[in-house]
Amino acid sequence: MHILIIGAAGMVGRKLTERLVADGGLGGQPVDRLTLADVVEPASPAGFTGAVSTRIADLSTPGTAEGLIADRPDVIFHLAAIVSGEAELDFDKGYRINLDGTRYLFDAVRLESVKAPYKPRLVFTSSIAVFGAPFPATIPDEFFTTPLTSYGTQKAIGELLLSDYTRRGFFDGVGIRLPTICIRPGKPNKAASGFFSNILREPLVGLEAVLPVAETVRHWFASPRAAVGFLLHAATIDGASIGPRRNLSMPGLSATVGQEIEALRRVAGDRAVALIRREPDPAIVRIVDGWAPDFEPKRAISLGFQADASFDAIIKAHIDDELGGKIAV
Repeated sequence: MHILIIGAAGMVGRKLTERLVADGGLGGQPVDRLTLADVVEPASPAGFTGAVSTRIADLSTPGTAEGLIADRPDVIFHLAAIVSGEAELDFDKGYRINLDGTRYLFDAVRLESVKAPYKPRLVFTSSIAVFGAPFPATIPDEFFTTPLTSYGTQKAIGELLLSDYTRRGFFDGVGIRLPTICIRPGKPNKAASGFFSNILREPLVGLEAVLPVAETVRHWFASPRAAVGFLLHAATIDGASIGPRRNLSMPGLSATVGQEIEALRRVAGDRAVALIRREPDPAIVRIVDGWAPDFEPKRAISLGFQADASFDAIIKAHIDDELGGKIAV
């Protein structure tokens, strides 16, 4: 099996690669070839015995996608995007990367399938940002997509394209709407949702973190471990069981910022919580007010996708995976 990961240098891409190498296969089939692509060169995974190709590739550049698809990978993970805050600040860049890049990729697969039979499984990472307020108390699978950000709009268009290209038989697509990933390792990024991770990640290593919204803000979360599990399951699930509605809201954990903080207190103590500084940011508040707080993802759960059990478990997984099982506070 040949797997292509676009966005392989990002956090989720790296963890997906590591998991594929650790598992030695996908869906019971051995993986003997990996192509890892991103705008910066991804690291070649340690311990993989098959062939690895790492490529610097910008999907928004015409012709790039065709080069990635020329070797006809069996499974394509499309993780590449710029994050919500950056897409909102830079309109042209957001549409060029999040929409044009996606369309170039889909068309590259379509054109390859026209040359000779070719129908890969294509997993597209969408987002709960495709939904916009006003919301019901819990958002069902049938809720309409009315995004209130450019990022959400770009992802919603990608979902429609994925469904249409799948309907036309160009590829076998599955779109997964990821919850906000928490706790994201590394340094803060430009995502408007970044503070959800920052207020946990920084205090765990003894650093101060800024909270720009009220503790009453409720949101929908999944850990990096859960996100990788979603991707692997989406790559192997029977397409017929999904039906024509190819985009799925993933299961997650609904929690308020205050509940996040109390989970941090239980795991790391009062000293960690004391490192959180309240500093309201009207721009972040405005964006977050338009996001979905809770879901009822019956379809995804019925198809076997699994969420995290608690916020305590999310924090402990970060400590194990990123901090060597130890905290600094």
